[in-house]
Amino acid sequence: MKLRVVVLADTHAPRRWKACPPAVAEHLAGADVILHAGDVCVPSVLDELAAFAPVHVVAGNNDGPDVVAWGAPETLELDLAGLRVAMIHDSGQADGRPARMRRRFPDADLVVFGHSHIPMDVTGAGVRIFNPGSPTDRRRQPHGTVGLLDIEDGVLLDARIVPVT
Repeated sequence: MKLRVVVLADTHAPRRWKACPPAVAEHLAGADVILHAGDVCVPSVLDELAAFAPVHVVAGNNDGPDVVAWGAPETLELDLAGLRVAMIHDSGQADGRPARMRRRFPDADLVVFGHSHIPMDVTGAGVRIFNPGSPTDRRRQPHGTVGLLDIEDGVLLDARIVPVT
């Protein structure tokens, strides 16, 4: 089974995300699964995303009880087409991040996180860590971004971070 996964984080609605940006919607239209690594801020964003594909989300530091009630735990571990994926919003400081994520999620093949708004795809300490950046609050980054993952039979065939602004 092959899955196309769209990864989002730090949408910060309604301040930054008024409605799904058209460039993001283009990617969502082809998604089998959507991962949101927190700082959704309002659950209506999750409803909007769920119209495209099933959504898995973790709570960020700006998410309140309404987002948690939608179904956003602090951490999440799931199997996506045989790939073991863990999610957390804040992975802590940059120094030692891969090793820290390996200790936190010893069975994960891939750890998806957000918080920094800095796109990242790094492998170390036996785990791949992936931050899609933010599609709507790029901070000091040149573009707003989302992540795209292609997974088949337990293998991450492709992972990329693409600009949407």
